[in-house]
Amino acid sequence: MTGAGKLWGVGVGPGDPELLTVKAARVIAEADVIAFHSAQHGRSISRGLAAGYMRDGQLEEHLVYPVTTETTAHPGGYQGAIDEFYESAAARLAAHLDAGRSVVLLAEGDPLFYSSYMHMHKRLADRFEVEVVPGVTSVSAASAALATPLVERDEVFTVLPGTLPADELTRRLRGTDAAVIMKLGRTYPTVLEALERSGRLDEARYVERASTPRQRVLDAADADDVPYFSMIVVPSPSNRTGTPIRTGEVVVVGLGPGDDAWTTDEVRAELAAATDLVGYVTYIDRVPLRPGQIRHSSDNKVESERAAFALDLAKQGRRVAVVSSGDPGVFAMATAVIEVAAEQQWNSVPVRVVPGMTAANAVASRVGAPLGHDYAVVSLSDRLKPWDVVAARLAAVAGADMAIAIYNPASKSRTWQVAAMKEILLEHRSSQTPVVIGRAVGSPEESVRTVPLGRLDPDTIDMRCLLIIGSSMTTVVDTGSGPKVFTSRRYPSEGRSSGSGA
Repeated sequence: MTGAGKLWGVGVGPGDPELLTVKAARVIAEADVIAFHSAQHGRSISRGLAAGYMRDGQLEEHLVYPVTTETTAHPGGYQGAIDEFYESAAARLAAHLDAGRSVVLLAEGDPLFYSSYMHMHKRLADRFEVEVVPGVTSVSAASAALATPLVERDEVFTVLPGTLPADELTRRLRGTDAAVIMKLGRTYPTVLEALERSGRLDEARYVERASTPRQRVLDAADADDVPYFSMIVVPSPSNRTGTPIRTGEVVVVGLGPGDDAWTTDEVRAELAAATDLVGYVTYIDRVPLRPGQIRHSSDNKVESERAAFALDLAKQGRRVAVVSSGDPGVFAMATAVIEVAAEQQWNSVPVRVVPGMTAANAVASRVGAPLGHDYAVVSLSDRLKPWDVVAARLAAVAGADMAIAIYNPASKSRTWQVAAMKEILLEHRSSQTPVVIGRAVGSPEESVRTVPLGRLDPDTIDMRCLLIIGSSMTTVVDTGSGPKVFTSRRYPSEGRSSGSGA
């Protein structure tokens, strides 16, 4: 620190002068210099809010932005012009600080929340003593204007700039419980598009100039002539009051194989919007608890009954998420729900399916690209189909020389199917054919290994495993990151490879 003066970053709140803090009022009154920003029209909102706390004789530094994003003759364009302005403004404040004066730089809302103050802070904090006086943000003022809580308990709240592209805004709106979108104005058509695409337009509220006499509160779809000082508020699911939401439907979702990172934003949004969750208890337990949401758990052997229960709830006007692991359409609940929904008593209930990552792709990613060419997906479970059908399909796929993803290879009550599968496959495949064994992939207990088909030990396979059986074109290679397995997309012009083991 070389200067004797002190820089204060003082938040003056969202628009109501009475929302300045007691400390902010004191610091403003005691300062030698009051600095503030404005556009070229010269009217400074922050100075207007602080005026009642200023005293006669204080020096003022009026920092006027020289350009807009539309017009600038600066050789560095808008960014070059704005950087030059910040350097010049910092030099003006530094001159006062070097002279030993205390300088208050006013900031609407909070100094470190989308504020012009932070640009001075970055340029001066390493040279002078600096203190920040936090202020009430426009987010808090907007929430108060709606008289609606934003979030509670474990819910997630996201602040988004409206300047983001529509695709990014949509993705982030789907992946959060509650949100505000700031920096509106010309961006508003893009924001409306993102709200519509994310399914959150009906619950979104528009707040303009919160806490001021010009405050307006509207449904987001009804807003027009939108100024920069406005925002969209999307309350969390537990705080939607008086807001129409879609009800009376069943949405079948896939959580992915195990890691929460593999649950898509679209699935998260559906889970957040649901009034009820229905599913196998192990999968339901993976979903975070939400206030007011009802969970209906069952064991893993009542698919049709679970589907009927979900459809009954939807007939009562509930919005039901049926929860599967992996992808709901791959040996999971989508089939059961759609099959039951076709019955006359439920065929008026809307049903949607939202995809998730399936276990075969998760296991394949751990070793490389064993499913890089044609492949089949087969369940070894004979609970819903006879073993003769399973065996015939294994033989057909093996004879067609495709890689095979094997779901449900074994369970506590099914202990012989893996050995029977191995015997069938060895009639068509080399004993050196690579077999990828993925167990509990995406969980803390994950293990993945590759063995030759001839050395596959059925006793090591349990219900948490997924197997990938290579084709004649599947090879294990050494790379800089270790062994990798891939199935070539190119067949030789004559004959076939015999594959290679681990």
